[in-house]
Amino acid sequence: QVQLVESGGGLVQAGGSLRLSCAASGGTFSGYAMGWFRQAPGKEREFVAGISWSTGSTDYASSVKGRFTITRDYAKNTVYLQMNSLKPEDTAAYYCAADRRGGMTTMPDPDYWGQGTQVTVSS
Repeated sequence: QVQLVESGGGLVQAGGSLRLSCAASGGTFSGYAMGWFRQAPGKEREFVAGISWSTGSTDYASSVKGRFTITRDYAKNTVYLQMNSLKPEDTAAYYCAADRRGGMTTMPDPDYWGQGTQVTVSS
């Protein structure tokens, strides 16, 4: 059974940085796309970033492009989201997701979700 466990959330001042981690287990992920979504209070969940586990190709939401970077570590079965130049509008619960369609780095319909980690950016 696939499990995704996020960590690394917290409280940071505007302009600061955080790195989120997503440890994946229970499957062989070489053919997957992995990604991050976020959901702010009162808003719908939105795509943030995605990566092909096999090729490393990436996609980003326009709101985070140039500030966030998604990477993966084969040996650790872990996906990271490095978030720089954080803004108060980045405040949200961040969720890791996995899609068995490895080429779908925009993650239109993930198969698996983590439980989420909270990121709060103060102004």
